[in-house]
Amino acid sequence: MRRVSKITAACAITAALALTATACGESSTESTSSDKGKLKIGMAYDVGGRGDNSFNDSAARGLDKAKAEFGAETKELTAKNGETPADREERLASLAESGFNPVIGVGFAYKDAIDKVAAKYPKVTFGLVDSVSDQKNVDSIVFTEEQGSYLAGVAAANKSKSGKIGFIGGVDIPLIKKFAAGFEQGVQDTNAKAAPVQIQYLSTGQDLSGFGAPDKGKAAAKGMLDKGVDVIFTAAGGSGAGSIEAVSAKPGAWAIGVDSDQAKDPALSKYAPSILTSVVKNVDNGVYELVKSVKDGKPLTGPHTYSLAENGVGLTTTGDHLKDIQAKLDEAKKKIVDGTITVKTTT
Repeated sequence: MRRVSKITAACAITAALALTATACGESSTESTSSDKGKLKIGMAYDVGGRGDNSFNDSAARGLDKAKAEFGAETKELTAKNGETPADREERLASLAESGFNPVIGVGFAYKDAIDKVAAKYPKVTFGLVDSVSDQKNVDSIVFTEEQGSYLAGVAAANKSKSGKIGFIGGVDIPLIKKFAAGFEQGVQDTNAKAAPVQIQYLSTGQDLSGFGAPDKGKAAAKGMLDKGVDVIFTAAGGSGAGSIEAVSAKPGAWAIGVDSDQAKDPALSKYAPSILTSVVKNVDNGVYELVKSVKDGKPLTGPHTYSLAENGVGLTTTGDHLKDIQAKLDEAKKKIVDGTITVKTTT
């Protein structure tokens, strides 16, 4: 798998969006422009879309940066719970047909749709986040989630007073199991006396509702807290907000966020003191680099892996809650980067 040699620093630039509309039963946000030859970026979000305080918002930051820097026209569409594969294909095709290039599918669920649509629009460059396509005009943007999660496990094991730690995943799919595997390994390597990590998924199989159900996240976290768990890492998109809320109500308990620095999210600000750290996956870097490559006339294609060594994944330090264990985290990171520690991708 080809690896990106340099990661552009993450930068969150908020760009005003001029028009919000509804099309084909989905949310749509579009900036307007009549300039011919202007860069046009199409973004197809996964369930939850912009404003999920997590995965989709990370992609949105990359879009906002590119829009501001390149003066691009953008259109954003969002998936709904329970939609069919044909809905995703139609969403991507509508963007390509309207002249947007690149067209970016945010989330593994777009894999099959991008495979089909990219073949029909060979002159359009597509981006696929969290999965790999064999189509020649697709930039597959993937991450070593397990490595960032390992560090979260080290942090959890050092901060837990009960030795009982939990993991909540949105859906029991291989991608989310990578988070669970790395986290579990980090806990066990750090404290062999800790209880086995309690792992729970909010939905299964093709049911992706676990990524957009804060009520389910809250209930799952409360169940773990009632059993003595005092650190909970949730990798469940928008559902994570519910888990963080539950943890904040338990004195002495810690929440670990995902994908974005959730302690900095305005919607979660009142829970920030309980957020130990977040495992960030810098989707914004991948989105921005793809857009820039298209603008420069040298579109990125093929699989690109954003790893811990390249700061593609990592832990946030908002609140300085990791200050006392930073040396241990730095040591673990060094061992992962130099290959001393190989992080598992399955539990």
